[in-house]
Amino acid sequence: MNKEFDIQEYMTRGVERVVSDAVKATLKNPRESAFMLGFAKASAAASAKRKRAERDGEHIPPFLIASITSKCNLHCAGCYSRCNHATVDSEPVSQLTDEEWLRVFDEAQELGISFILLAGGEPMLRRGVIEAAGQKKDILFPIFTNGTFMDEKYFDLLDKHRNLIPIMSIEGKKEITDGRRGIGIYDRLIGNMDELNKRGLIFGASVTVTTENVHEVVSDEFLDELSMRGCKAVIFVEFVPVTDDGAHLAPGDIERKFLTDRISKLRHDRPQMVYISFPGDEKSSGGCVAAGRGFFHINSHGGAEPCPFSPYSDVNIKGTSLREAMHSPLFMALQRGDILTDDHEGGCVLYEKRELVEQLMKVEMGA
Repeated sequence: MNKEFDIQEYMTRGVERVVSDAVKATLKNPRESAFMLGFAKASAAASAKRKRAERDGEHIPPFLIASITSKCNLHCAGCYSRCNHATVDSEPVSQLTDEEWLRVFDEAQELGISFILLAGGEPMLRRGVIEAAGQKKDILFPIFTNGTFMDEKYFDLLDKHRNLIPIMSIEGKKEITDGRRGIGIYDRLIGNMDELNKRGLIFGASVTVTTENVHEVVSDEFLDELSMRGCKAVIFVEFVPVTDDGAHLAPGDIERKFLTDRISKLRHDRPQMVYISFPGDEKSSGGCVAAGRGFFHINSHGGAEPCPFSPYSDVNIKGTSLREAMHSPLFMALQRGDILTDDHEGGCVLYEKRELVEQLMKVEMGA
């Protein structure tokens, strides 16, 4: 660990800020506010558990990203997951079962992990896994979904289990959203938002930030539209190119500074919504927080990876515990080394320096 930077304290403060902002964002909704206040208490207990582990020499990240399926029905332009062959059209083979995912959630709660981001593929294809997640009331599950499988049964499930928070992917206004995701997707997302808002359910939006939409997605006009429809959180995910064709879409230093400054202003001027940036300004966090520093990723087949943009794994949770997986040789080597804190041009240092990560994994697996 970097002795000059306390990653545990930084991430704990980040969790506390997100929870505090979420409580404020739901004050006009009694049911949501009551749930968030209860979750805030559980989150504080989880933070205390992680701090005790840190004092005992074990670092537990507060976040986990779980890609619960590799299947998806859309073909979004530039999708990193499809380019990495982590997302496919066919039904996945040998993916984790509903029961295995529930075991992961049980172990995560025991460790003090407060947030598990459910991703894919399209996670709402795995209703059984999402139903299992609903049972873990002390963990908040943002569900990163394209919104095309939300139906009456899902609306009822979300109403019953308020720890399940749909985060719907949108690229900006109709033209750019349909241009990247497919004709009719924008209208479907707006319909979902209106139905969720009518039912008093909290939801958020996920925006892939590119050089083409960076100004639009942080504009007052776009955010006013989301807020008016009841959106309570916007997560800005910087586009990471995985092919040369998409390199021009990746935000550079100018766009990233603009985004960082704009989000800081939004948090001050528009507190009715929560704003999160990923990977965000890594300088303020002492470098990349993947590989177990702040979070790590489990793919649909159980492989523990540094992050979704760095699909390398030396351990599978089918044959080990979550605790053992987060202390895998690859993760420990990345945390001890310099890669996570290296200077880099794009939004993901692990992707940019993937050849070094591959070499490191070969060394660790051969050790």
